[in-house]
Amino acid sequence: MTSKHLLILWLSALLFAGCEGAQDFPSQKVVLPLSICLPAEKMHTPNNAPARRVLGDPGTTENYLFPHHLYYVVVKQNGDMSWSVWHAEHRTLTDGDWQPTRYVGLLPNSGDSIYQYTEEINLMLATGEKFVGRIYAIASAEELTLSKNLADVTGLSDLLDVTFSTSSVAVQQKLMHIYSTPYNLNTSGTYYGSFSSIAQKVPHVHLLLYHVAAKVDIQWYVDENRRIDPVTPANGVRLTYMEARRLFNGNAYCFKPMRNEVAALPETGYTLADIVRPTDEALWWEGRYYFYTIPYTVTGAPDYFPLQLQMCTNGTAVGNAYRPTLNMRVDTTAVFVPWMRVNFNFTQPLEDKAETKTVDS
Repeated sequence: MTSKHLLILWLSALLFAGCEGAQDFPSQKVVLPLSICLPAEKMHTPNNAPARRVLGDPGTTENYLFPHHLYYVVVKQNGDMSWSVWHAEHRTLTDGDWQPTRYVGLLPNSGDSIYQYTEEINLMLATGEKFVGRIYAIASAEELTLSKNLADVTGLSDLLDVTFSTSSVAVQQKLMHIYSTPYNLNTSGTYYGSFSSIAQKVPHVHLLLYHVAAKVDIQWYVDENRRIDPVTPANGVRLTYMEARRLFNGNAYCFKPMRNEVAALPETGYTLADIVRPTDEALWWEGRYYFYTIPYTVTGAPDYFPLQLQMCTNGTAVGNAYRPTLNMRVDTTAVFVPWMRVNFNFTQPLEDKAETKTVDS
């Protein structure tokens, strides 16, 4: 064999060895596309906020603000089966970053209307190892004050304990504009934001986010034969004042929306504005008011969400005030926050008293 032939064989061997080594070289990457989606009950023009709701979510035909802040964190499973943060990010968005489309993913909502974040999120994963991970996300119309920087989270349990300050939300009603990935939403027994990177398989994660605040829906009605007019107010019943008091006003879980708990029913707390005022004559007889609040339970009563009200008939907020505490049943192991309904049927003026009632919501 001539030296020329030896040189060609030697070069061929080098090229072949190089190709073999490249297959396992850790610098090779595979792209993990991440889609962030919000449920959409109806599609609206770009100038109008969308109405959003999917199965289990408490939102309905209200108009919601688009999230302008997106937080997401990727955790990686280590060799000892523990979890560590691999990537965390906070993005600032605009309304134009959300576009209507159809959901495609592992959840049974496939094909439903959604709004999807249009900017690409591509996570680069090494192909030389098996990469098992999970992605958790929070989206909010306002910037949130988190209990811990997501990049400083030390493990999975630490991440799931991250909270946001409800007092950092400028208006309590804006709690309805906060969404997250519930920690216990699973498909086939696995958290729905899970993925793995193995040879010849490119993952794609479609995250559908859900409300973190529960909907409280209060409706009232005065029997027609008990209604009165402004001229003779003492001859019947009219509802003239109602407010919701002492709502949750602490730090709420981002990813465990049904696990919030307080040591005792607070003596002070956030108070909603008056639901009914004496001048709202159209609402004396019947009406409806709903709002969003963080669901919570009190230590020792783990199955009840306490809602405190103050109501008056035929008067102002002073005197003859009925002050019920409504213990509404909740399932703290549920995936989604509830839609809790309370109905009042007034047949006689309210008495000046306080009492506790259990309500099946």
